[in-house]
Amino acid sequence: MMEAALISRSAELGALRARNAELAGQLRAAAMEGDDACVRRLLSELLRFQGLTKGQRVSLQLKALLNLVQALRCVALMDEVTGLCNWRGFMQIGTRLLDVAARDGHSAHLIYFKVNDLERINGTIGRSAGDVLIRQMGNFMRDLFPSYGVYEVIGRLSGAEFAALTTSAEYASRSAILLRSQRPQTRSCDLPALSLSVGVAHFNSRRPVGIDELLTGAKQAMHEHKRVTTTEFASSAMTPHTV
Repeated sequence: MMEAALISRSAELGALRARNAELAGQLRAAAMEGDDACVRRLLSELLRFQGLTKGQRVSLQLKALLNLVQALRCVALMDEVTGLCNWRGFMQIGTRLLDVAARDGHSAHLIYFKVNDLERINGTIGRSAGDVLIRQMGNFMRDLFPSYGVYEVIGRLSGAEFAALTTSAEYASRSAILLRSQRPQTRSCDLPALSLSVGVAHFNSRRPVGIDELLTGAKQAMHEHKRVTTTEFASSAMTPHTV
């Protein structure tokens, strides 16, 4: 009789834990989607959990809330359009990558990207078209830097600005990146081809600098190259497409 009661109690606790896990998942999804009404309803159910001792109830509630906090932390570091790091996430993770590179004596390379004509596209075709182009850029970044999340960090810094930090010189070639960007891309016929401006800055572990200084250097390299290229094309009465 006692054994049957223990089995029944164990099954009941298992069911409660399963429901708690389900609630935690739903709470995480609702928070990421910004569904405040659903968040309130799920939190209310979580607080009213029955059939447990006070200690068991508090333990399960804490696990669910920690799950929610982790989800919100991820959202705070992620760009919602591309799924890449946002500015904060890129700077935070990139700083750690540079610290490791300095410690191990490795070089690193920061590549800065500017999507050309995004403002014009948003104004003439529509913001939804601009978002499609931005998502296309996000996919292009993932293709360019296949080790992102391990040896590289890639992110969208602002509307048309993207950046990548890599320890591989192979992936930091400006000319190779621009050449790949000009290859045919899967895209809507209503959208122009992806056009980029690119600048690169290099990190020397013997003379380490912060990621903000490295980013500034990459931006300056892009602007300098655009200035030189524009001057060259103007002297030959031609207009550059991608610089």
